[in-house]
Amino acid sequence: MPRSKQTKFDYFSLVRKSIAAALLIGLGDYVLLKLGQPLGPFLFSFGLLGVCVLGANLFTGKCGFLIEDKIKPLHLLLILLVNLVAGYLFGLLFSICDAGIVAAASEKVASWDMSWSFLVRSILCGVIMYLAVAIYRKDSKLGILLGVPLFIFCGFQHCIANVITLGIAQTFSWTLIICIVGNFIGSLVTWYLCTDLSLGKQIKNTKRNSKHNQARHQGATRHSNH
Repeated sequence: MPRSKQTKFDYFSLVRKSIAAALLIGLGDYVLLKLGQPLGPFLFSFGLLGVCVLGANLFTGKCGFLIEDKIKPLHLLLILLVNLVAGYLFGLLFSICDAGIVAAASEKVASWDMSWSFLVRSILCGVIMYLAVAIYRKDSKLGILLGVPLFIFCGFQHCIANVITLGIAQTFSWTLIICIVGNFIGSLVTWYLCTDLSLGKQIKNTKRNSKHNQARHQGATRHSNH
């Protein structure tokens, strides 16, 4: 029996949608730096809402669903790298538009430090990002419209927003690594706490039984042919 050809993964689409996500979050970060609080955090929601509605690839929106959506780690890593590079470049582009946001970005970067507090704030951002996207998947935009302002008002750290801020400030900070790790931990741990793991086991058992029954059927077919 001829083997079915596996469809080739569309890396171009993955990269294109990852660039789109960086642009959308970049626009949100731009308006946040431009207007500040209290209006900026609410308008920032436009970025994540656009990501979810258009199906763009945002690392912080994907990492919590790594296991549930069976995302390959290599693909998630590629999404992250494209988000970071494109985000920094968009930040540099935005810095040309408005000197005011450059000063705001530089001040913001200066407040970041390599500390446990920064890691915890990154983890908590990951928690909110997972919940915002999970609620959106339940056909409600409230998770995004409330979750995004929540993490900004609380001073939680979002790695893709931060790399855009670094681009606008035309600098770099190693706190970005802490932020990436924290966002990943927060999202994945929240997925684990909120997901019905027994349902996952049931699905695995169903698939295993299905394969077993299929093998028995094929064996019986061969036996009858002989």
